[in-house]
Amino acid sequence: MKNLAVVTCAALGLWALGYSNVLAQAPKTFALKFNHVLGPKEPYHDGFLKWAKAVEQRTNGGLKIEVFHSAQLGLEEDIIEQIRQGANIGQNTDAARMGNYVPGIAVMNGPYFVETLEEVAKLRKAPTVAKWQEELATKFGLKVVSFNWVQGYRHFFTNKPIKTPDDLKGLRIRTPPAPIWQESIRALGAVPVAMAFGEMYPGLQQRAIDGVELVYNNIPGGRFYEVLKVANETRHIMLINFEVVSAKWFDSLPKEYQDALVEEADRAGEETSRQILRLEAEVEQQLKSRGMTINKDVDLAAFRRAGDKAFEVLKITDAKNAVHKEIGK
Repeated sequence: MKNLAVVTCAALGLWALGYSNVLAQAPKTFALKFNHVLGPKEPYHDGFLKWAKAVEQRTNGGLKIEVFHSAQLGLEEDIIEQIRQGANIGQNTDAARMGNYVPGIAVMNGPYFVETLEEVAKLRKAPTVAKWQEELATKFGLKVVSFNWVQGYRHFFTNKPIKTPDDLKGLRIRTPPAPIWQESIRALGAVPVAMAFGEMYPGLQQRAIDGVELVYNNIPGGRFYEVLKVANETRHIMLINFEVVSAKWFDSLPKEYQDALVEEADRAGEETSRQILRLEAEVEQQLKSRGMTINKDVDLAAFRRAGDKAFEVLKITDAKNAVHKEIGK
């Protein structure tokens, strides 16, 4: 019996050693919780789901992305701070909010900074933009995975037609809480009111604000046609979005996982951006059928001249000019 016990223990020991070796050799898996403020019917949400699926397939399940819509994980600014601390959380955000850390990068969300997808693509090779991204990662822990996501053109949605910046005088327009947004709307003639995305509809109902500046695809999802009458096609910002994760978390990934995360984000972003621009005409017709007026009688030259003031106030005109030179604009 004693010999049997010895043999059994030895066998168990060998089994445990083998099992531990298997565990040691098993590939480590990674997970990312990805947050965005938009609704589940927005084109971006579907784009993020496609990105997640592509990454999971490419890494054979080694890296999984779980997408949360409608700010289910929390407010954008709070999530960004968690990202800076190294959490395995991602956020769809923009250059305006990144400008809170690296001021120059905010130009990418300034008035009429870029106006085509081709110009956005050129930004990816601009040395100044690369430098800003490196600074975000090394100094502030924010890794920009992709900014190949363009949400369309932002317009003013109000209850009266807007043709020139003077027509916006005195109107309280909701903006996100970042300096470039605030100064852009002020430069274009309106009074900026910082407000979270989810607070806009009740804000309009209660007349805390007189209008919003959003992309067309935001309007049906937020049912803003119920409280606003006119879509004014100012096209004042081509909205570039950033997909941001923790630099510390990103650096912990195997190189092939990093490549998958970045390359599939760029691919899904380009596809989604082109789809959004195609959908704008359909959304226009949908809003017309719901009683909104589409105002195309807008003095874009006057708005472009006015928009330059935002860069001057924030002292980032040199940054804008540097990038424009690099992309040939």
